[in-house]
Amino acid sequence: MKQGKRRLPTAGIAAASVGAALGIALLVSSTQQEGDNGKTGRQEAVAERGRTVMPFDLEETTHHFTPTKAGGVQDVVADQPDDATQVDLIRTHLQQEAKAFSQGDFGDPAQIHGAGMPGLAELEDGYKRIEVHYRERVDGATLTYTTEEPTLVDALHAWFEAQLSDHGDHAESGH
Repeated sequence: MKQGKRRLPTAGIAAASVGAALGIALLVSSTQQEGDNGKTGRQEAVAERGRTVMPFDLEETTHHFTPTKAGGVQDVVADQPDDATQVDLIRTHLQQEAKAFSQGDFGDPAQIHGAGMPGLAELEDGYKRIEVHYRERVDGATLTYTTEEPTLVDALHAWFEAQLSDHGDHAESGH
């Protein structure tokens, strides 16, 4: 009987030690995956690279990606619609991107998200069969992508999903 009583506290200490070790391991693992703001390491890296490509402030703007049957719609808007500086920067950037994408130049997304970004290779190869239209909005600008080829529609949708994932809090699905 006395041995059973002695083992019980030892077993409790061992269980507490294992529990503490697991808690520390989970804490360390969580810290490596997410920064203080809840972003993954990849999202932090994408945001940093994005600052070198996109002239507007990611913290003051939001990307909206809306897949459609014929392609998709990408809106970039100022979080404060009366922020003329951000609106102007968005418009300038999206005008440049519309021109570049229409010529098969997807260098900016590749620089931000990586050359292996889902859908990117297909868009670069099929750019002549994708129409890209720029339109201003009160709070920013819109790019509309249309194609009649289902494989390119799928590539656009994959490309949008990758951007949604990579931009985290700076992007939303739909309007």
